[in-house]
Amino acid sequence: MVRTESKSARNTNRSSPWKSNYVAYGLLLGSVFVLLYLMVSTQFSYSQKALLELDRATVDSAETIPAKHRRNHPRQEDVRARIEGFNREEEVAKAHTEQRRQEKQGESEQQWAQKNSIEEQSGHEMKSDNWEEKSQSEKEETVEESKQFGGGTDDYNNVADAKPICDTSFGKYDVCELAGDTRARGGSGATVTLVSPRAPPKEWEIKPYSRKYLDGLKAVTVKSVPNPENAPQCTTRLNIPAMVIELGGLTGNYWHDFTDVLVPLFIGARRFNGEVQLLVVNLLPFWVDRYKRIFGKISRHEIVDFENDDVVRCYPHVVVGYGSRKEFTIDPSLDETGGGYTMVDFTKFLRSAYSLPRHRPIKLSEVRPAGGSRRRPRMIILERTNSRKILNLAEVIAAAEAVGFKVIVAGRPRASYDVFTREMNSFDVMVGVHGAGLTNCVFLPTGAVLLQIVPYGRLEEIARTDFGNPARDMGLRYMEYSVAAEESSLMNVFGKEHPIIKDPAAVHMSGWGNVAEWYLAKQDVRINVERFKPSLLQALKQLQ
Repeated sequence: MVRTESKSARNTNRSSPWKSNYVAYGLLLGSVFVLLYLMVSTQFSYSQKALLELDRATVDSAETIPAKHRRNHPRQEDVRARIEGFNREEEVAKAHTEQRRQEKQGESEQQWAQKNSIEEQSGHEMKSDNWEEKSQSEKEETVEESKQFGGGTDDYNNVADAKPICDTSFGKYDVCELAGDTRARGGSGATVTLVSPRAPPKEWEIKPYSRKYLDGLKAVTVKSVPNPENAPQCTTRLNIPAMVIELGGLTGNYWHDFTDVLVPLFIGARRFNGEVQLLVVNLLPFWVDRYKRIFGKISRHEIVDFENDDVVRCYPHVVVGYGSRKEFTIDPSLDETGGGYTMVDFTKFLRSAYSLPRHRPIKLSEVRPAGGSRRRPRMIILERTNSRKILNLAEVIAAAEAVGFKVIVAGRPRASYDVFTREMNSFDVMVGVHGAGLTNCVFLPTGAVLLQIVPYGRLEEIARTDFGNPARDMGLRYMEYSVAAEESSLMNVFGKEHPIIKDPAAVHMSGWGNVAEWYLAKQDVRINVERFKPSLLQALKQLQ
């Protein structure tokens, strides 16, 4: 009895400190939670205040820009700015596309040719480039739906190993590859149908242009069906591949002609070595005629006006859509060319198409005078007549001649395009202010020099994207000369204290519209020939 009472007493004594410990632990945890809540609340309040200050600073930095050209945007680092930037630039691209389509209506071939001289505005004045950001945000949502299978394997029970029919996961363009019994029916509701028991019934609306995000493009329906009864019956059958493309969008701007059509067409069709038929949506006969040597080299077969075709054409292989991952160039690690083709191959292809004689520029170290003066390398200076003109062109010509060049100035091409390309091929150095005229560097011999004059306003990145990187990919020796504020006509308009001169970064943040209007559309340059002379000497040295 005594032992039992003693044990009970001990248990009572032990329970008291045990309960006390739990109470202490509870108080401690409560204190921690209160402390965390206070820290989070303080941080959140500080962050909100900082964001408001950043927004206010951004608006203040743009207030000195004329009101009719000013747009109030948050800093680019903000996630909302990236989304708003895409929407804004997409609207610009749509407006330009609609304007371009209206201008083309009722336009004769002669009028079109006059509008598309080599001194046209550059491609960046007409396009939206935030498709890559949009692609990243949509990629995870679309990748599963975009890779539907049909064809490419004989294992009917393992459809997951089959080759995708359409890939729509890339934000810039879509491409479909239909291998097998494929039936193309033209007209207003054009369709391309793959008949294959391996293909689950599926349908895509594909805009077969290299910038699918533009407004005004026409869609082609791509289908996969398991039975021939579900597909249109063949009217004619050819044992060659076919390729469905569109010539809408920004076709007609010289830089876009190559960037959006001719380079992507080479990427998609060169692997067929001429044995491919082109089915073209929005066919522009006069435009195709201008580049008839290129189209004739791409395909030895009749080009089909797909919108007005009432024939069901059957092929063993059809490609719908085309594009290039980068602007005005080919990246063999990203672009599926079917042959590892590069931009050097594209320029060789052009020289072959136009029978251009020069594959290499002059090499001064190998030139020997033959009883006379030493032969001088030929330089072409591209003359612009709208914006970004060289105001002291005569001084620049004299400076180039003084260091040893034979200089030719080119304005609007007056001869046929075949003759014009031969003339471009005859030069060793091409010089010009940033603009579509520099597209003609594709006809220079490999190893020639491209010297791009970059207007004032922090446009170097744009200049390298449009022409610098592509020129290097072509095997050209690329150089650039950045115009100083004192060489820009904008200095006389605004003065050195205005944000357009003093703070180009703020102008860029205020919106692409201000950049395009002031730095591209309303700027001319007056080159400081003494400052420019080292660039001329370096260009000459590149030819040694």
